[in-house]
Amino acid sequence: MTFLRRILGSGNEQARLKPLYRALVAAGRDPFWYRDARVPDTLDGRFDMVAAILSLVLLRMERDGDAGRADSVLLTETFIADMDGTLRQIGIGDFVVGKHVGKMIGALGGRLTAFRTAIEARDFAPAVTRNVFRDAPPSAETVASASAAFARFHDGLALLATDRLLAGELPTI
Repeated sequence: MTFLRRILGSGNEQARLKPLYRALVAAGRDPFWYRDARVPDTLDGRFDMVAAILSLVLLRMERDGDAGRADSVLLTETFIADMDGTLRQIGIGDFVVGKHVGKMIGALGGRLTAFRTAIEARDFAPAVTRNVFRDAPPSAETVASASAAFARFHDGLALLATDRLLAGELPTI
């Protein structure tokens, strides 16, 4: 269906989610994460943050059930297209882009599982340690601070009406 949508034109649907995608990328690139939360300011660190923010947004969209499913699929497709384009821009060859994108999608799936567990347990530290610091956090205090920021972001998402979320409004960190 996705392939057919691309051929037959779902541009309007994906364009409708561009403000949300731009907002979540901006949230993942917010200097707070790199300066205060001490996330590594590297290509991997920035991917980790965008994927983590996207995960929390997708989990918020799950709350809308079937009504949010199509939008969450489109948002994920937008992420995939962005990552594909980014890899090509940094010089990854055509023959291996698919493999790298596949790993990124797997990483997103892992983050969805980790953050779903974090939300249920109200304990973001394990998810943050593994998925933001890649098991090598600078300190326990840093994990606690970053985990608290993720919890605040999640709580803010939970309060947002769907129409505001889809328009690109995200909670401040």
